Amino acid sequence: MTEELQKNLNLVNATLSEAELYEHACHVLNFDQETICPVKAMEEQGEVNAFLSNKAFRLKKAPAFIAGAEYLYAHREEFGEFDRVLAESLHREYQKTKNITPEMDHEFSRIFNRAFVNWLDAKKSADFAKFATSLAEVRNVNFKQIALREDSRPVPYDNLLDVYERGITTGDLDKCFDECKERLIPLLKKISASKKTIRTDFLSRTVTDESQRKMAEYLLQTIGFDFTRGAFTTTEHPFTDGLAKNDVRVTTHYYPDMFYSSMFSIIHEGGHALFEQNQPAENYVHHINGLKTLGEHESVSRFYENRIGRSRGFIHLIYKKTGELFPNVMQGVSEDEFYEAMNLVRPSLIRTEADEFTYTFHIIIRYELEKQIINKNVNINDLPRMWDDKYEEYLGIRPQNAREGILQDVHWASGFGYFPTYALGNMYNAMYYNCMSQDIDVENTISDGRFDVINDWMREHVWKRADRLDSKAWIREITGREFTPDDFLDYIEKKYSAIYGV
Repeated sequence: MTEELQKNLNLVNATLSEAELYEHACHVLNFDQETICPVKAMEEQGEVNAFLSNKAFRLKKAPAFIAGAEYLYAHREEFGEFDRVLAESLHREYQKTKNITPEMDHEFSRIFNRAFVNWLDAKKSADFAKFATSLAEVRNVNFKQIALREDSRPVPYDNLLDVYERGITTGDLDKCFDECKERLIPLLKKISASKKTIRTDFLSRTVTDESQRKMAEYLLQTIGFDFTRGAFTTTEHPFTDGLAKNDVRVTTHYYPDMFYSSMFSIIHEGGHALFEQNQPAENYVHHINGLKTLGEHESVSRFYENRIGRSRGFIHLIYKKTGELFPNVMQGVSEDEFYEAMNLVRPSLIRTEADEFTYTFHIIIRYELEKQIINKNVNINDLPRMWDDKYEEYLGIRPQNAREGILQDVHWASGFGYFPTYALGNMYNAMYYNCMSQDIDVENTISDGRFDVINDWMREHVWKRADRLDSKAWIREITGREFTPDDFLDYIEKKYSAIYGV
């Protein structure tokens, strides 16, 4: 490495290290805001968060940093893999933010924070009008961000997909979701007409928050969550935040009459946490740990939640403990009844509570609305009706209020383009599950509680290089195949045809 190249690399690394301190503080504030922050303090705390975030942004807008980062990009082939990936990622980010001033960035952050506070208020009162103005402001921010990009894509929504899932386009998703509808809608009709009866009476039996906390702790321990480098608590909308190399926090939500909600929520968020806790140390040294796509991340969370959490092996593993912690719920419930109930197919309104089968429709609905919001600039006030219409079209049910409809998710308070990654995650993990099953007897390994074996395979094949590859290249490297939804659809058809005898 030449002296000039080393000089520029040192400058870039030093700047990124300083910016990460502000970003770390922002993560702490955000975690506090979404967990224990008093309601009346939220907007003020959002202002502090926006201020600190802007400090990090300004460091990366300094002419010396930009010049140094672009120099690295021009000489990227002279680096090893980690620094080359850093140089390429900084260049991509520069193309997105080159024309965004620090003043703009600060105002964008304030709008997103205000939108979050207004969303919370609107959801509690089931009043979309309280969120509509903020949602319009968020969309306008996305429009401005798209217009200011140096590498803007012709299809507006593709620019937002690129933020979360680089390499994936609306063309990819249209083809993928059309195939999902073609194969899943007829099967859903068969399941709905099936004479199979799945026992559900015990699902609404009441449990205490404390028993749910103990269950969450047990489930995290079971899948291999490291409590010396992580923690969990409760929130309105469960999430995971990787604050730092040794600080990954997960959240869940307790419902007294829906014990299984927190169970699968914590397994899902625990999957996200395992991804973060098992990153190569070099990712932090070279400032690339944040480069995983959301689809890659969601593939892991939904792998643990569904492919593991709803499997016969896992139900066998946790059946006895579930009875110990929820004796009122599990009294007289057999292991087979527990398994079938955890795999019940029932069209429902709330995405986070949706069964594994119908979940894909929740994502398709959001994706189709987001495309219209961004590509067609629909009237914001028409969205609740459009949302309700799509639920009736795809799932045959209609929300009775905005809380169980358009206000249920927090994501739109910070922009558009995230939702498709959930469905993509299911499809990625179906592909690598099939690869894993060639190396491991997955079902028996789960049943025996050998998560060291599962996690070792994930660490080597799934987690190790995720920060260094876009999702298409990543899944190709893991499986040797191009991305396809077929593995997921084959799995869904086989599993649920067997459960319902159709």
